[in-house]
Amino acid sequence: MRIIGGQYKGRKIETCEGPGYRPATMKVRESIFSMLMARGIDFAQVRVIDMFAGSGSLAIECLSRGTTEAWFIEKSSKAAGLIRKNLNELGVDKRCAKVVSKDVFGVLSKRPDAPFDLVFIDPPYGKDLLVSSLEKALKNGWIAPGALVLAEVESLIDAPEGGDIAEMELLTDREYGQTRILLWRN
Repeated sequence: MRIIGGQYKGRKIETCEGPGYRPATMKVRESIFSMLMARGIDFAQVRVIDMFAGSGSLAIECLSRGTTEAWFIEKSSKAAGLIRKNLNELGVDKRCAKVVSKDVFGVLSKRPDAPFDLVFIDPPYGKDLLVSSLEKALKNGWIAPGALVLAEVESLIDAPEGGDIAEMELLTDREYGQTRILLWRN
C-alpha cells in the first residue's frame, strides 16, 4: 500500500493479511482525507488516535501530513509490530507516534492525559464494536469537544443513534462498495 499525501507520499507501507484485516483502499483513503480537508483540518494542530489500527494507514497518512502526535491502538502484537516497522522505515520521529498493543476497551477504560482531536475507529467487521467503543471513548474523555470522529464499518451498518453518540453531529454517511464511512463532529 502506498501513502497518498504529504511528506511520505508514494512511499510503501506493509499491511497485515489474514481474517479481520482489510486496509482502507486508496479510493477510500483519498475520500477520507478529502472529507477532512474540506472541513478545514490542520493536521499539524491535531492529536490523532487510530483505534483498531490494523496497518495504521490512516494515522500514518496524518503523520505524513504534519500531525505531531498519533496513537495506534492495536490488540494484535503482530499488527502492532508491523506498525512499528512501518514507522521506523518511514523515519517517523519516535516522539510523534505511540503504538499501544492492547485491547481497545482496556485502553479506553482509563482517562487519557489529554483528549484527541481526530479519532479513527475501524473495528473488525461482524463484531458489532462501533457503538461500544465510541460510547466508552466519549464517556472517558478520549474525544475532545469539536473533534472529528471517523468510523469505517460494513456498508450494512446504519449510523448509530441515541446515547452519548446522539450528542455528536453526523456530518457524512457514505458507502464505498462493502465499506461505509461515517464522520461526526463531537
